[in-house]
Amino acid sequence: MMLKRNIQIIVRLNKEENEHFKKQVKKSGLSQEAYLRHLINGNIPREAPPPDYFGFMRELHNIGNNLNQIAQKAHVLNVIDVKRYDETTRRLERLVGDITTAVILPGKASGA
Repeated sequence: MMLKRNIQIIVRLNKEENEHFKKQVKKSGLSQEAYLRHLINGNIPREAPPPDYFGFMRELHNIGNNLNQIAQKAHVLNVIDVKRYDETTRRLERLVGDITTAVILPGKASGA
């Protein structure tokens, strides 16, 4: 069954409300309609993740797979591939640093 959204609602805002609404929508990365549907359903949309987010998540997934393979090999053979383990943990530490820099630490002002 396909949802049909054929009911239109007109909402009037003053200039300040409209500016605030547009800022919030832009931060979320959603369309105005999707943003309002989230609010109607009792959900407050989050800000869109930084551009590097999805690349970071793919990399974390790959690192997790590598660590899982190392753990499986260690369990089966009762031996650990120390070199691979050390490389993978260094990769994880670098990625955590990259994520921290991209997501948590303040960015540099443009033109500075």
